[in-house]
Amino acid sequence: METVKKHFFSDMGVMLGRSMRHIFRSMDTIVTVCITPIAMMLLFVYVFGGAIQTGTDNYVNYLLPGILLIAIASGIAYTSYRLFLDKQRGIIERFHTMPITRSAVLWGHVLTSVVSNVISLIVIILVALVMGFRSSAGVLPWLAVAGILVLFTLALTWVAAIAGLSAKSVEGASAFSYPLIFLPFISSAFVPTESMPTVVRAFAENQPVTSIVEAIRALLSDQPVGNDIWVALAWCVGITVVAYIFAMRAYKKRV
Repeated sequence: METVKKHFFSDMGVMLGRSMRHIFRSMDTIVTVCITPIAMMLLFVYVFGGAIQTGTDNYVNYLLPGILLIAIASGIAYTSYRLFLDKQRGIIERFHTMPITRSAVLWGHVLTSVVSNVISLIVIILVALVMGFRSSAGVLPWLAVAGILVLFTLALTWVAAIAGLSAKSVEGASAFSYPLIFLPFISSAFVPTESMPTVVRAFAENQPVTSIVEAIRALLSDQPVGNDIWVALAWCVGITVVAYIFAMRAYKKRV
């Protein structure tokens, strides 16, 4: 059993290294993921910020959690795209003819998504600091924020894996991310839900992004989190488990 685990982690490390080399050889992937969220942050802060009533003097602080989630939703599209290319070019089948753990190929893509998205989030937070973002949170709240963001990334990455393994075209492999990118706009990410019409507000307050945004916002401002963090974790874990099951089923059909 120990030998099997060692082989799995060793093979997974090789697959992770392979995917990360592809990203570092083409840094436009990370740059592209960062550009749109940063552009949105600039637009909302310097153009719309003065007209949006959020009950806070620092709109960057209010806005940042939603921008981070948009960046993650944008980034996981590349995971689906890379996985689709590996499938289409027969690279997955080629790896399966080698003496490596079969699931390590898929896990390599998943971990690459987490690492590359973390890099993108760090870049966006640095830009937010330049724009005036400030946090009174200590080390533990920041670690909690990092944990939520990583878990959210992992959840969406498994959703991306389903799309990458099931899609019939490149467009289909990446188009699934558009609704995920749009989801933060119908949440408390940009404006309080109290200002929304009744039907829209009901949806906004009961979808995963709102609870995740509210939990991150409270942690960064060193305020009581309440039930939001548990609801956020429940959404992230639930999506991860369900998406993992379906992704593995789609993957096993390829092996």
